[in-house]
Amino acid sequence: MSEAITASLAKAAVIQHPPVFLNLDASVEKACSLIVGAAMGQEADLVVFPETWLPGYPVWIDSSPEAALWGHPAAKALYRLLADNSITLPGKHLDTLMEVARTTSTYVVMGAHERLGGTLYNTMIFIHKDGEQFKVHRKLVPTYTERLVWGRGDGSTLSVLETEWGNLGGLICWEHWMPLARAAMHAKKETIHIAQWPWVRGLHQLASRHYAFEGQCFVIAAGCVLTKGDVIEGFHSLGEKDTQALELLEALPGEDEDLLMKGGSAVIGPDYRYVVEPVFEEPGIICAELDLDRVTEGQMLLDTDGHYSRPDVFRLEVNDQPQTSVGFESQGE
Repeated sequence: MSEAITASLAKAAVIQHPPVFLNLDASVEKACSLIVGAAMGQEADLVVFPETWLPGYPVWIDSSPEAALWGHPAAKALYRLLADNSITLPGKHLDTLMEVARTTSTYVVMGAHERLGGTLYNTMIFIHKDGEQFKVHRKLVPTYTERLVWGRGDGSTLSVLETEWGNLGGLICWEHWMPLARAAMHAKKETIHIAQWPWVRGLHQLASRHYAFEGQCFVIAAGCVLTKGDVIEGFHSLGEKDTQALELLEALPGEDEDLLMKGGSAVIGPDYRYVVEPVFEEPGIICAELDLDRVTEGQMLLDTDGHYSRPDVFRLEVNDQPQTSVGFESQGE
């Protein structure tokens, strides 16, 4: 292990509660309460939230029949609401999360819609327990219908956060099926990896367990429990007078009590076995103790960026520079 590692045990908590759907202010308030609860009640050192928990995964893109119609007023109104309730970095909502991380001395990993200019990104935010440092990762390729909502991240956000247990990193959803993204992150020497998903269904469990063994690290697979009623209630919490956006949400299949996302959060060890088995259909906080010595022991068998690599045969080059379409000479002065 790296000389920077000064602790071999970490207590992790995964938040499987739903956000206040579409309501950023209320969701941040709820997140802070959950972080405090996990830190005080479960003595968590690390608190993890699922993909785009702030302020909720856009479930309508797959399940509402008219979500992709060109120029559809309801789709545009719903996108506007989502954009208005997306986090900006830096900004007051990040400040609030960083303050609760500081007061609880807890590392926080948050999934969020991030608004940067006129584009939304699927972003993972790593917050240091000192409340002063943060790193971001923006999803490299939105998957299928997600391209209606998000832009593409770049290699500048293949980030890790240094902790007393080693490097904390993560990937979002289908990035776990990008072999070169995995290779790049393995080269970052993660000891704890966050796998964020909308909810962690069977194929997602497989990808998370594979990543744990391939990377010889702990994987925290985070998914959300969300009902149709949670979605509708969240919309009404905004007090929105223009109800066009509600059309797409009410068109979601099922009744208010029906689950749109089923959780499945789990914690996986470097040997691919579950430390905590997947928990389905129950909102709550899933906790686990991670014995980081197991990472070193597993590296005796496999280190894909070390003794089990062949750099004389294979080489990966990663462009980790921020990508912009317009450059101004004055910005380089």
